[in-house]
Amino acid sequence: MDKTLVFRTVHEEAPGAKWRSLFDYHWPAYEQWYLAEGERERPAYLACYNALRRHMPELLGTYRVLCELAGGGDLAARLLSLYRPPPYITGCSQAVLARPASTVLARNYDYPPELCEGTILYSRWNERRVIAMSDCLWGVLDGMNDRGLAVSLAFGGRKAVGDGFGAPIILRYLLEFCDTVPEAAEVLARVPTHMAYNITVADAGGRYITAMIAPDRRASIRRVPVATNHQKKIEWYAHALASETLIRERQLSILVDDEATTEERLISAFFSPPLFRHDYQRGLGTVYTAVYRPRTGRVQYHWPGKWLDLSFDDFCEERLAIRYGSRHLSAG
Repeated sequence: MDKTLVFRTVHEEAPGAKWRSLFDYHWPAYEQWYLAEGERERPAYLACYNALRRHMPELLGTYRVLCELAGGGDLAARLLSLYRPPPYITGCSQAVLARPASTVLARNYDYPPELCEGTILYSRWNERRVIAMSDCLWGVLDGMNDRGLAVSLAFGGRKAVGDGFGAPIILRYLLEFCDTVPEAAEVLARVPTHMAYNITVADAGGRYITAMIAPDRRASIRRVPVATNHQKKIEWYAHALASETLIRERQLSILVDDEATTEERLISAFFSPPLFRHDYQRGLGTVYTAVYRPRTGRVQYHWPGKWLDLSFDDFCEERLAIRYGSRHLSAG
């Protein structure tokens, strides 16, 4: 059965009516997800607040504003903290191509389309302007700030679940308060995560890292330009086989290691197998392709036959309907 997802570009520098409208629209689904394991499985408000205050205190001002916009309810405040949320699994491929004249971070987001918000949000909640694909109402799947820091997440391919934050709120924190890869690396080394994720970061200076974070061991932060869905070695064999994580990693590694690879060649690889995946029935199909250029502040989102070309100085609000089928994807 085909599924249609409407992507929206939303420009609202300070949290206000537009964000509240997004919250009202998505809240019923998020409430159901958050309580799927029972309310007792989720941490109390005070634990959520104290975790944010301890690990990401600079976010507290924005967090309070968003909680108020959401109606000031206990459950919404707990969810918005993204502290110890329910576990969730994505696919994803991401790579950085750093050349003397340019740097590009490209990624495919593989996930059930019906569970993706589809909101591309331009905000200025703190000092930095941010363009990001939203998740969990204010978290980030991938994005870039106006200082030239670009970030992207991929599931780390491990079953471990523990005491920490959902990766989207950690990526939001990076974009709100970091300018460079070394600053981001320090954050990724200290902020706890509730699941295993591979976070790839690039900046306007051509620096890049991939941080392999997990709840049960120290973060591994290396100058690696490629990440798919495993951490150093395969630990969850069924997921690795279904997601083809090793095949995708090898494809990307060959491309970025080849000095002849151009931006255009790397980006085009994301539009075809094995990087582009059509397995929507198992929740492993590609929902969108994102391309971030930290030096120029430009970002593109791609679907077959359609793309959005945005920047901090040229960001129009629009809607785009994408239809996903078992064997195809098309723009409406």
